[in-house]
Amino acid sequence: MDPLPRPSRAPDLDGGVSIDRPRDLGEVRRSSHEAMATIFEVYAVHPDPGYAAQAAQAVFDLVDRLERELSRFLPNSDITRVNHLAAGESTRVSPSTLECLVIARHVFELTGGAFDASIGTGLAALDLDPDDSVVRATKDGVRIDLGAIGKGYAVDLAAELLEEWGLERALVHGGFSSVLALEPPEGRDGWPLTLSDPRTPSRVLARLSVRQAALGASGLRKGDHILDPRSGAPVRGRLAAWVAVPRPAAARAGPEAGDGPRIAAGAVTDALTTACMMLSVEEIEALCDATPGLEAWILPESPSEPQADSPLLHFGPRQH
Repeated sequence: MDPLPRPSRAPDLDGGVSIDRPRDLGEVRRSSHEAMATIFEVYAVHPDPGYAAQAAQAVFDLVDRLERELSRFLPNSDITRVNHLAAGESTRVSPSTLECLVIARHVFELTGGAFDASIGTGLAALDLDPDDSVVRATKDGVRIDLGAIGKGYAVDLAAELLEEWGLERALVHGGFSSVLALEPPEGRDGWPLTLSDPRTPSRVLARLSVRQAALGASGLRKGDHILDPRSGAPVRGRLAAWVAVPRPAAARAGPEAGDGPRIAAGAVTDALTTACMMLSVEEIEALCDATPGLEAWILPESPSEPQADSPLLHFGPRQH
């Protein structure tokens, strides 16, 4: 476990989020781990560095387990088995995989299909049975890719695990595109984060102070890797998007009735940032107005001057 000022390997950044002036957080220690094609890190404050390192290792073990379940690239993962289902066939998956699929479907409906974990192959053609953790296909050819939600779901569960270990003052992220902040270091009102232009990371667009919230980021720094599932065309006119959602006190929606998925702020922000890369400004405004606490930023690309500095557009209440 490294003291925070020591530089680490640069994370795989999609949307330009970083910790502001990390050397000012000398009491914070950091642990890093490669998983899900990126680098996960735990920043934590605890009087016993060895105990904090053990807690971070428990988080990384959890992330590795989730990758084995959620990756479409591993031959016997839950998602690989789902992707090989023919019409009428079913497969049992882990409760985590089932829950992640339920959240993905919820965000699909919330965004009118702008976020689609099936990339247009038919998310609705999967029947999900949360009670028995069974997925059944009602047609052939459904293909699921949880790459735009899996890291966010992982940081949700990681944050809960850190709390179980007693690490209340902590932050966990996956590649800094999926960030979940718990309580900040003592004397601060939040974890200091910045949003930067993914083309020019030195260009800071906004400074935030974040606590008990998730922050997701998506961008085109690596090229045309985001497709609009409604048309199949690459995203145009948008360089980056960020979404923040307050972390709820309850781990699940409707706990008395047991009829809802985990209120997974990290998974939701992960998915919504992808959706905000293609939703119109009017649609983003309507989404923020309809969702209490939801906050979004987008960085548009000038169609006439692609290299010009664009203004950052903000939606929703400023709470950070």
